[in-house]
Amino acid sequence: MAPGLVRVLRGERLDPPPVWLMRQAGRYLPEYRAVRARFPDFLSLVFDPEQAARVTLQPVERFDLDAAILFSDILVVVWALGWELRFAEGEGPLLAPLRTGSDLAALRPREEALAALDPITETVRRVRAALAGDKALIGFAGGPWTVATYMLGGGGGELRRAEAYRRAFADPALVDRLLDILTPLTADFLLAQAEAGADVLQIFESWAGDLPEPFFRRWVSAPTVRIVTRIRRRFPDLPIIGFARGAGLSLPSYHADGGVDALGLEQNVPIALARRLLGRDVPLQGNLDPRILLVGGPLMAEEVRRILAESADGPHVFNLGHGILKDTPPEHVAALVALVRGG
Repeated sequence: MAPGLVRVLRGERLDPPPVWLMRQAGRYLPEYRAVRARFPDFLSLVFDPEQAARVTLQPVERFDLDAAILFSDILVVVWALGWELRFAEGEGPLLAPLRTGSDLAALRPREEALAALDPITETVRRVRAALAGDKALIGFAGGPWTVATYMLGGGGGELRRAEAYRRAFADPALVDRLLDILTPLTADFLLAQAEAGADVLQIFESWAGDLPEPFFRRWVSAPTVRIVTRIRRRFPDLPIIGFARGAGLSLPSYHADGGVDALGLEQNVPIALARRLLGRDVPLQGNLDPRILLVGGPLMAEEVRRILAESADGPHVFNLGHGILKDTPPEHVAALVALVRGG
């Protein structure tokens, strides 16, 4: 029998629902910090298949979660393309801002970039070999638009993201050309993960929400459908989750246009509203506020019960509205899993 997560993403309702958490492998776990301390930088760990696989498995082993999600980052394709990328402690990713068409010409060809991602594909193989059969393995990639914003703005944060949007609207043709590079590479990367053993794929379109509808369709939905179409040709039944953060009322068009099977919801999108907009048959994932997980206690228990009640009329995967915060006590994650399972 397929893992519970796969069954739900194919439209089955399970009670209790499967549970996994975005950013479940990471800094809040002491066992992760012990591994990370042995590496000079974040990317060195990501591209070490043995230790990246170990980190991927840590939260599943500790909390008996229903799925492992590959330990990686949405910006690895930028590194693979040969573009300047580093992770600064306390600042996050820093990139050389992409300015002109000549910058695009400097990027590695797609075949070379995909080959540079082979260590991450090897991590997927190792995790799938070590993971119990009733646990799903989730592969992922950043949505092309989100990755493009980092490249245009030179990193994350509000100021750099504002610069990315300014540049995008000043030169839409440059964005189109950049997405024409990122989209097929992202599809190839996700296909490689599926071929290596990923049971589910998730597309993280983390900066989808600030675009006017025409540009949302052009720069978010259109690349998504190109990616999904490529994956479907090779893996017609592989579930794909779309997490279009901030999409709000554009979620129905994103689901219909992009072709993803399931939608991840952030904490400010009511599940009941999403059901009304999308119908009861669309699998939904989410959407506890990560700050409530950080606090834990009675409020978390109340919110878990509310989310379970709101999602009871259709297929649902319990998750957060975004990634686990680094100061979250691991005990709160254990308590969350117990609450979802009725403990």
